[in-house]
Amino acid sequence: MNAFRDPPIRPEYELALVLPPAGVAAAQMQAASKGCSPPAGFAWLRKAGMLLVLAVIWELLARWYDNDLLLPTALQTGRALIDGIASGELFGYIAVSFAVLTQGYLMGVAGAFLLTWLAVSNRAGRELIETLTSMFNPLPAIALLPLALLWFGLGKGSLIMVLMHSVLWPLTLNASAGFRAVPETLRMAGRNYGLGGLRFVLQILIPAALPAILSGLKIGWAFAWRTLIAAELVFGTTSGQGGLGWFIFQSRNELFTDKVFAGLAAVIIIGLAVENIVFQTLERVTIRRWGMER
Repeated sequence: MNAFRDPPIRPEYELALVLPPAGVAAAQMQAASKGCSPPAGFAWLRKAGMLLVLAVIWELLARWYDNDLLLPTALQTGRALIDGIASGELFGYIAVSFAVLTQGYLMGVAGAFLLTWLAVSNRAGRELIETLTSMFNPLPAIALLPLALLWFGLGKGSLIMVLMHSVLWPLTLNASAGFRAVPETLRMAGRNYGLGGLRFVLQILIPAALPAILSGLKIGWAFAWRTLIAAELVFGTTSGQGGLGWFIFQSRNELFTDKVFAGLAAVIIIGLAVENIVFQTLERVTIRRWGMER
């Protein structure tokens, strides 16, 4: 009787009996990397060390050049940045920029998902979106600013138009590619469970295409942020209120070069904060947690 007993199940196959394929892959990668990957805090220390080295190089170069009007030192820039934050001046400019950026970004995201839905609904829609993205994606958003000023005048509408353009096409391109890359077996599994219409999109297509969608959101954010600063540098205030780009432009006119560098530092710090706090958190709680990315 013992000769006909089932052989013992090996541990790796035992894991496959209780976890879905994505969970198996994640568990195997976690087991393989356990004990050899450095703690997450070390990454922050390395990045901080890199920034410190760059600051030291900047300080030494500025002291060697010895011209505060053209190249202020890192310490002078740091003092100007701290003074702007302590007085609340920088926060006012940043708040104006973020108010416009949020509106333009959200409208661009909404338009991108509408175009993506059109692209995945039928062949004619896909060909239309491919043509439009080929035409408008290479077009710099700032190049549309003269036309936006002609249509909407010197106000918030002009900025929102160029921000929508900077977000719309890269996000549409990434989201469409992500939806087309969803495996047919996963689509069939969703249909076998009776999913259709909006439920099929929300429960099958979007989770499977989430890496491409998040990549498009990050690219759209970066394009929108730099487009906004450039647009504010071009025509300054919006309805009597200036943003961070206007702060940089005004400081340059008044020959406060340390404030110019402080404004540029604020642009970089905000970009790093959004990337590492917002998007990294989204990736960690979604695609990394699901085992879709290492």
